[in-house]
Amino acid sequence: MPKKTAINILLLDDEPTMLKLLARMLANMGFTSITSCDNGHAALALFDGPDSPNLILLDLNMPQMDGTEFVRKLVERRYAGSLILVSGEDQHVLQTTQKMIQAYKIKLLGRLDKPVTPEALMAVLAKWATPSQPDYGTTKKIYGADELRAAIANGELVNYYHPKVDVETGRVMGVETLVRWNHPVDGMVLPDQFIGVAEAHDLINDLTRVVLTSALAQAQAWQKAGLSLQLAVNVSMDNLASLDFADTAAELAARADVPPQQVVLEVTEARLLQKELRVPLETLARLRLKHFRLSIDNFGTGHSNLSQLRDVPFDELKIDRNIMHGVCTDVTIRAEYDTGLATARELNMETVAVGVEDLGDWDLLRSTGCNLAQGNFIARPMPAAKLPDWITDWHKRVSNGYR
Repeated sequence: MPKKTAINILLLDDEPTMLKLLARMLANMGFTSITSCDNGHAALALFDGPDSPNLILLDLNMPQMDGTEFVRKLVERRYAGSLILVSGEDQHVLQTTQKMIQAYKIKLLGRLDKPVTPEALMAVLAKWATPSQPDYGTTKKIYGADELRAAIANGELVNYYHPKVDVETGRVMGVETLVRWNHPVDGMVLPDQFIGVAEAHDLINDLTRVVLTSALAQAQAWQKAGLSLQLAVNVSMDNLASLDFADTAAELAARADVPPQQVVLEVTEARLLQKELRVPLETLARLRLKHFRLSIDNFGTGHSNLSQLRDVPFDELKIDRNIMHGVCTDVTIRAEYDTGLATARELNMETVAVGVEDLGDWDLLRSTGCNLAQGNFIARPMPAAKLPDWITDWHKRVSNGYR
């Protein structure tokens, strides 16, 4: 549970009975700074004071100012805290609202269906963390092509590794390679701040070669240490548009003495729906002929169908983290998850669930027969040096029922 004294909680609901019920539950849990409002205008006035809320339990269906309008007002005030939705609305309305909140970059801890139970409230509150500084009106730093070109040449790109485990047995099956830029001034820069630059300035082939070379060298080191792991590496459609990419990948794998069968090349689903696919399809076919495994990443974001997927020789389907978020409580999201599983089975592909956050997600994967899993419930991405110790700790968790 979060530290009680650190939270100023606002309850916003037009039902007096619900306000009293929630306030009593929170008080019984030890929370002391609780303010109740029955309308949005009164609630917004609190943000002009010294103790503005940093956690809001918000009803959606209210007169005068409904919950969605209130969220927009929070954005205008650059709210940096968290939200919990409390509502009796149907699943489609709730799902749309959740996506809107996420688009506004407000942290949504979860939702509570009416009538609220103390157990459900406590479970959602456990996800609260100290508010960070707001980032509204700011953008991530944009790096220039020359900076990135120098970073590639100077060896500033480093790989982190995200474990993939077998859902049925808990066995560690492999890792996904995630590139970082160890910037001399800005520290560790995530790929969403430079991959687009690489693709736009014809640097993506050089970048991918560095990432793949380093990952294969690490896989070779793990092999020599007696650790056999499947190695996944993300590739761009621009890589696949290069006629020599398949030969380059095979040459690098042979040089590292890593069998291509142990290498998974991941391609984002949405990029596969672009019109010009002749060369990428040829490259994918050649990679399969050279015995590399192929994975379709972020499934559920590109709206591909069975006929389109049959055209590409994939071995693995990765269910997107946005589908995993809320899959245990949202019937619409659950339907998307079931579609991913059914698609993979229809095409004889393995399924990997990405974004597995808690034991509830894990139990769902086990009960539905998903093959592999990644996510913070298992481990966060880590440097290669930390992997052996993590594997030891993970085996202990498996023995203790994943606690």
